[in-house]
Amino acid sequence: MRVSGGILVAGAWFLGSAAGCDRGVTSEAPTGQLEVVEAHTGDVVAGTAAAQAPLKVEQEGLIIGEYRLADDPVVDGDTVRVEGIDGSVRLLSIDTEEKLRGKSDRAAVSKDFDQYLESKRGDAPRPVKPGTPMGERASDFAKDFFEAAEIVRLERDDSKEIRGRNGRLLAYVFVKKGGRWTSYNVEAVRAGMSPYFTKYGYSHRFHNQFTHAEAEAREAKRGIWDPDSKSYGDYDERKAWWDARADFIRAFEHDANGRDDYIQLTQWDALTNLEAKLGQDVTILATVDRIKHYKGLVRVSLAMQRGNDFPVIFFDRDVFRESGVDRYWREPITVRGKVERYEKGSYRTLQVVVKEPSQLRLAKLPAPGRGNRSGDVASD
Repeated sequence: MRVSGGILVAGAWFLGSAAGCDRGVTSEAPTGQLEVVEAHTGDVVAGTAAAQAPLKVEQEGLIIGEYRLADDPVVDGDTVRVEGIDGSVRLLSIDTEEKLRGKSDRAAVSKDFDQYLESKRGDAPRPVKPGTPMGERASDFAKDFFEAAEIVRLERDDSKEIRGRNGRLLAYVFVKKGGRWTSYNVEAVRAGMSPYFTKYGYSHRFHNQFTHAEAEAREAKRGIWDPDSKSYGDYDERKAWWDARADFIRAFEHDANGRDDYIQLTQWDALTNLEAKLGQDVTILATVDRIKHYKGLVRVSLAMQRGNDFPVIFFDRDVFRESGVDRYWREPITVRGKVERYEKGSYRTLQVVVKEPSQLRLAKLPAPGRGNRSGDVASD
């Protein structure tokens, strides 16, 4: 029987260059970290008493804590619930297929799976995410993986990336197996339940592990890589798109190293950093959320956490057209410009005004497979 109460252990542990830490090739360790022993695959041994101080979920830090699983913990193959955290936890670097919903979809899958996939995609230019039998398998895999575990450990990929656009906590989840912490995220890829999901960037901490796990699953034709499985079957197209986005994000992170005028809007302190740069030039990395045309201007809204957005304003429609940003709905871009404050009545916001197309940089993405607009449908 589970004991309620949610969090069991949470420490202000910041992971350094401990043994077993696979950071991939994309970033340096955050400054001021405390070293821990076998932080990712073994028992944690904190170096100082300060490393054991309580850490709230919404605060910076790579280690979120150890939690009891909820009574019905598996939402699907890439989403779980734990006690003590509101809402679900979206698992990083994986993107399993969706579960089937409704009798009509199940009937269509049974009748002609290829036709079912074709009808679901329609004229969408990018791959879509309908329910599939593989989505059911991924959910069952997760249930089996977590079945004997009451306690899991949650960790972040980046200490400043706390929640996603929809407000869900972002995390890697570890289960103790054979006395060692084992990453569900990596094992789901190794089992062929998911590709290595790079749409929102390469993993900073476990890039090599994910790459090797995917290669192993492909070679063994497990799960989604089995040509006879009832799965999407378009992963080469998906991964070419995702990796192009990830390359663009990695280039920004490289340029941003050591600079405080480069701001990533997915980070929890982005708005504070923008406020600090009022009247100064910054370079912003974000995803285009909405584009609206008004009399006298075009407003491009860049996505931030929890449904907020940051406005980029074009007063010159020719500049807007020349920038090419109209083709980048739900795709990443960077914008360089001065942070301004706009006020009208009780409405106040920070914004950047674009006067030249060169202020924007757009990712070099593979041509959409169908339709007229890039990124109409996106995996979450």
